[in-house]
Amino acid sequence: MATLLYRLGRGALRRRRLVVALWLVVLVVAGLAAATLRGPTASNFTMPGTESQRALDLLSEQFPAASGATGTIAVKAPADGQLGTPEGQAVVQELVQEASALPGVVGAVNPLQVGAVSPNGRYALVQVQFATGGDEVTDEQRTAYEEVGAAVEAKGWQVAPGGEVLGGEPEIGSTEAIGVLVAAIVLIITFGSLVAAGMTMLNALIGVGVGMAGLFALSGVIELTSTAPILALMLGLAVGIDYSLFITSRHRQNLLEGMSPEEAVGRAVGTAGSAVVFAGATVVIALAGLAVVNIPFLTVMGLAAAATVTIAVLVAITLQPALLGFAGHRVLPRRLRAVPTATVADGVGTDEDDTDVTDRPAATTSPIEDRTGFGFRWARLVTRFRVPVILVSLLGLGLLALPTPDMRLALPDASTATEGSPARVASDLTTEGFGPGFTGRLAVVVAGDDAQATAAAVPQVIQRTENVLAVAPPQLSPDGRTALLGVVPKTGPTDEATETLVHDVREAVGGVQGADVLLTGATAIGIDVSEKLSDALPIYLLLVVGLSVLLLMLVFRSLLVPLKAALGFLLTVAATFGITVAIFQQGHLASLVGLDTPAPLVSFLPILLIGILFGLAMDYEVFLVSRMREDFVHGDTAREATISGMGHGARVVTAAALIMISVFGGFVFLDDPIIKSMGFALAIGVAIDAFVVRMTIVPAVMSLLGDRAWWLPRWLNRALPNVDIEGEGLRTHLGDRTPTHV
Repeated sequence: MATLLYRLGRGALRRRRLVVALWLVVLVVAGLAAATLRGPTASNFTMPGTESQRALDLLSEQFPAASGATGTIAVKAPADGQLGTPEGQAVVQELVQEASALPGVVGAVNPLQVGAVSPNGRYALVQVQFATGGDEVTDEQRTAYEEVGAAVEAKGWQVAPGGEVLGGEPEIGSTEAIGVLVAAIVLIITFGSLVAAGMTMLNALIGVGVGMAGLFALSGVIELTSTAPILALMLGLAVGIDYSLFITSRHRQNLLEGMSPEEAVGRAVGTAGSAVVFAGATVVIALAGLAVVNIPFLTVMGLAAAATVTIAVLVAITLQPALLGFAGHRVLPRRLRAVPTATVADGVGTDEDDTDVTDRPAATTSPIEDRTGFGFRWARLVTRFRVPVILVSLLGLGLLALPTPDMRLALPDASTATEGSPARVASDLTTEGFGPGFTGRLAVVVAGDDAQATAAAVPQVIQRTENVLAVAPPQLSPDGRTALLGVVPKTGPTDEATETLVHDVREAVGGVQGADVLLTGATAIGIDVSEKLSDALPIYLLLVVGLSVLLLMLVFRSLLVPLKAALGFLLTVAATFGITVAIFQQGHLASLVGLDTPAPLVSFLPILLIGILFGLAMDYEVFLVSRMREDFVHGDTAREATISGMGHGARVVTAAALIMISVFGGFVFLDDPIIKSMGFALAIGVAIDAFVVRMTIVPAVMSLLGDRAWWLPRWLNRALPNVDIEGEGLRTHLGDRTPTHV
């Protein structure tokens, strides 16, 4: 693979104008397709096969009037008992009439007629039924709904529109640009060259632009959840910058060793590019592997992010060499461009109208390598005190992982929305007047030929269930074959007692004869989604760990290195879960991340985090350990190879990790709690994996293992194909010295 990529890199540099032009054409075409074909994103999380989803499908088919999105307008009178006065009743009737006339609304229910009034006569809930589902409600309809009741509020009343209809697409604003700015600063510091930093950033932005435009173009034919583009943007930016960084860094090193720009690019793409391809492949496989969970919205999220990462890899190994060709020696700091040079024996390609690339001959001798840098000093320190370092690191990660067993999963509800947002105001007002159960009401669907008689008996069965506050009378469909009942719990949507109630109600109505009785509603759907994801989590974790061992065995021709990498990944995951639970669920230091209300983690975060962190962990493992193996197979001792690999890779991996952390951390500033928790968990996970596991535990363990780290049974060595990511075959092809430890 290294030889093939070597040729690809040289070819991209020679035909750099064509390569750049082709990528720009792809970007423009994808942008036009996104502008013309873009479809709406979905804010709901459906789960085919669950009882709650079957109930919704049944409602949509047999009771369409009740299957559209619903809104709940919370109303608060200026004083207790005012809803019982003629003046108060007139105000409520005015609000109901205004809501009924809103665009997209089928009708609104007067709370005075159905008893949706608090015992003190001060609070009321107006139910609003929309004709279409929440994802089909237009922005204009949603805006009109949010502004309802202005005339009533002028009279001193408080009106707070809420409900599922307010669920919308998270907005991407200027806050995440902070992460990109930090990444640019890190690149400038790392390279000491504005040209190198700007070119790397430009390369990544073109890649993420193509990926995001293609994704939005496809949204017209596939259903994207609102979080899928955010995840794709996070990963596309982070890996796009990192992959370009690795190739540019190796290219600069090759230039300093006296190679021509074309040869330097070829070898950079052949070696660092091989690691990029492998690392990208692991991310793609892990994300695409989310499909095995068989949850549609999670599959789409994984595939969307995997496609963006694939484009980032392609851009890094084709567009980046072309841009490096235009830059020539300007990718080096000014102080290093004036190294005495002489003609290179192997020859270089030419580009008749850009002499800067090839008219700079290469140095006849390489500069003496500086082994006094921080990476080398850190590697010597870690290998010298390897046992204490391993023990302290394990103890620290173990302490961080302590909250992990307490992790609870749920889909977010309005009670966890940003303070001051319309959804949060409505939720708080409803809880204030009626209790938390009214913000997470359940729906019971009764379907069958004898639905009316069955529905009449069901309320008594449900009312006997513990934690039920009230059961609303059944509403019948026009044909009388479907009935809908509302159930109000005493506790909120994400409370453990509400989860228990859902199971108890299902068990209680399971014995009802005469019709199908199904429990649904946003709260029940959230519980079903969380439980299915929790059940799938161990299977997916096992799949990912097994995959990491197999892939790293293939790359490093070793048994112990893959096992060490897999155990390190498990440590990263456990510690990341622990910190995230402590902050987002338990509320410790929540104000530091701008979190208003602690709540259970969003149900798909753990499984998504495992998939993404696996790929990123393998990135750093490959970039560090491949250099160790490269030096080992060419004659260094195991300890020397470990120090050399860390010394050469520490600066680049540190920069790459800081870039990842800054890009992911930029999303922590968004108000949406789902995106906030995703950005935080990914940023913390990368920090732990890069700095504690890969740059501390890995060299300590490698030093402890010595030559044994590279042991592989002969029969297995013969059975495994040689992917050659560290360039052994390339060195032989180019006439370099023969590998020693092979």
